[in-house]
Amino acid sequence: MADARAPKALWRSVRGLPEFWRLLELRAVSQFGDGLFQAGLAGAILFNPDRAADPWAIAGSFAVLFLPYSILGPFAGALLDRWDRRLVLIGANLARLLLVLAVGALLAGRVGDLPILFGALVVNGFTRFVSSGLSAALPHVVPREQVVAMNSVAAATGAVAAFLGANFMLLPRWVFGADDTGAAAIIFIAALPVALALLLSVRFGPHILGPDDSARAVHGSVAYAVALGWVHGARTVLSVRSVAATLAGLGAHRVVFGINTLLVLVMVRHSDTAAVAGLGTAVLFVAATGTGSFLATIATPSLITRWGRYRTANGALVAAVAIQLAAVGLQLPVLVICGSLLGAAGQIVKLCADTAMQMDVDDALRGHVFTVQDSLFWMAFIGAIAVAATVIPPDGHSPGLAAAGVGVYVVGLALHAVLGRQAPQRI
Repeated sequence: MADARAPKALWRSVRGLPEFWRLLELRAVSQFGDGLFQAGLAGAILFNPDRAADPWAIAGSFAVLFLPYSILGPFAGALLDRWDRRLVLIGANLARLLLVLAVGALLAGRVGDLPILFGALVVNGFTRFVSSGLSAALPHVVPREQVVAMNSVAAATGAVAAFLGANFMLLPRWVFGADDTGAAAIIFIAALPVALALLLSVRFGPHILGPDDSARAVHGSVAYAVALGWVHGARTVLSVRSVAATLAGLGAHRVVFGINTLLVLVMVRHSDTAAVAGLGTAVLFVAATGTGSFLATIATPSLITRWGRYRTANGALVAAVAIQLAAVGLQLPVLVICGSLLGAAGQIVKLCADTAMQMDVDDALRGHVFTVQDSLFWMAFIGAIAVAATVIPPDGHSPGLAAAGVGVYVVGLALHAVLGRQAPQRI
């Protein structure tokens, strides 16, 4: 009976936090638009009969889209801890809307890949700035004792929204076609939820989302704070052992996810002659990974309550080692199943990392740390794809790469076990 009442109790808790509810609505709309934009862009670049993509082109596309902001993000993250986060969200969503429209216009004009990828790069930068701002703001609208549960609610809501957005892309692609014209239509449609996210950002009152000033705040000019953003963020990560430990495990997961993503994409393009069929298989892999992440998001609060953050993340990484070992045979159906299970393991580690940053890091430095996490998240992913692209065969069948992923998980597990043991053991 208690289990049956739990969802209702959680729903009442969410509805009892009006500012968190507004934050949740903003996250859902924002990530739906992001899922639609990213899927539309993937279809435009990787699964477009007007364009072609080999392993290096795939690696290059990811690098252009995500690496520049991953390097610059922690500098810009200082702004989340300096300016009213409400104003940052408004400005970032406005810039994001204008740039999405620009990317759609570039596709409609049938320009080359590089200008489109550059425009999408800037869109992604502002999107991730919004995401980091929402995560850093959450403790301001949720009581401390509810941070773990509400963080999982926010992550689950965002994951479902992004998944729905990505899969909704298939409908306009079917209606408008898989060529540049159809891709442009999808991107223009993605501008609608981005515009709604901008409107939702305006609803918050001044300073409700932080940041708080404290003795640990970075004082001085904005230029000084931005210039040393990486330094303050990295220094804070290293000084808070619970954060350093979970980010080590998360970094290992993203390396392996990058390897597996390239393996699946190259194998799909090699085995599926029709672009739409290849996209369908790729979407299935992404959907399986997203489903695993969603289920893990629901289960993680109970796991943390029962075992604590340290043992929960350790257990997830141990499971990831075994799951990746099962993927070495490189059978696509097995890879899809392993993708789902690894998505679950990785999400558990990420939620432990998010909770550590929200509960163990001073609010005056929280924006710095979330952007460092975001940079690590994507630099590990892109670096793994780039390295894998140097050795992967044309058909993508490389058991050695999958086996290397097992070793990466083992290293991540060892780092987390050692660093996390030295941290105070908290929920």
